[in-house]
Amino acid sequence: MKTTFSAERLIAAPADLLYHLIANYRDHHRPSGFLPAAFSGLTIHSGGVGAGTDVSWVLEAGGRRRTIRALVTEPEPGRTLVETSPGIETTFNVEPAPNGSLVRFTTVLDEPGIGGLLTRLFAPRLIRPIYDDELARLDAYARRHASRAA
Repeated sequence: MKTTFSAERLIAAPADLLYHLIANYRDHHRPSGFLPAAFSGLTIHSGGVGAGTDVSWVLEAGGRRRTIRALVTEPEPGRTLVETSPGIETTFNVEPAPNGSLVRFTTVLDEPGIGGLLTRLFAPRLIRPIYDDELARLDAYARRHASRAA
């Protein structure tokens, strides 16, 4: 059973800066960067920036910890980045918009049986606040990063 949920935010920063921050797991897309406390233990197995990155992390949601290992692809470099792991696909889209950029995170969870039903009922409620926090942190992080680059 597939469950899809997303979160988005208009951020007053250029799309190329935001995409760079999202695609760079070495320096920015990590707990010491803009990721919320729900993410920990990030390990880069290969790559580290954009397509070809093999990365794992621990996500804590609803009192449960889950280790996720994903391979990163860039179907549209500079605009769309995708993390794919067994049963989970998260797409990060960055689109130029008036006065900034629209950033959208979309996750599709594919889990069979009763687990899929429970995921459909509870995952969006557990993950949505984490994504909202991540987008707010990305917004603040981008403003700090842009001011250093200026």
